[in-house]
Amino acid sequence: MYQHVILAETSRSGATVHCSGGLIERVTPEAREAARTFAREMVAAMTIGATPGSEVVLETSRLLLRPWRVSEAAVQRELWTERDPRVPPHRRIDADGHPTVAELEDSIRSNQLWSIGLLAVERKTSRDVIGYCGLVDSGRGSAGEPELAFELLYRVWRQGYATEAALAVLEWARALGHDRLWATVWDWNTASRRVLAKVGFTETERKEVDAVHGTTLFTTRRL
Repeated sequence: MYQHVILAETSRSGATVHCSGGLIERVTPEAREAARTFAREMVAAMTIGATPGSEVVLETSRLLLRPWRVSEAAVQRELWTERDPRVPPHRRIDADGHPTVAELEDSIRSNQLWSIGLLAVERKTSRDVIGYCGLVDSGRGSAGEPELAFELLYRVWRQGYATEAALAVLEWARALGHDRLWATVWDWNTASRRVLAKVGFTETERKEVDAVHGTTLFTTRRL
């Protein structure tokens, strides 16, 4: 069973509110805060009221963020194959071809991370999955402060999808009662650093230096 959440999307000229009946209404800038409040209340109500086994689906103007399906393991493997060679080996396909699609299918079946943590990002018009975005308990931040994580396929970069998905997850995190989120990023990963800056994360003085793979930057955002 899915708990469906409708999120409000804002633009420079106004706010576009997606209502449960499918109506799209253009409103004035003064209504933006009301739209955000509505979205927070919707997320909070759906999440807090979820029954055991239920899952949250986040919806924006162009995207659905939802649990992964086993049939989409090939998308996860494509993400693995596209990773920069500077990424540590345990996050890249190894010499023997692991993880395989079958191994990733098993992970989707058994690991709750793919149903309530790192959600699949699906484009509503083409119905294709283009990556993931969500929250993980990495242990790098303070207790109760999860980490925002996202990764999209190269072919959909520079279209604003990562920013749109991240903003939806931030709203969800706020409704869950989190006061602050963390995000880590390699210093050479300029694309992800731009996305984090767009959604309000600031880089801290904390860093982890790796002579081989680069420096991990720690960023944070108050909700």
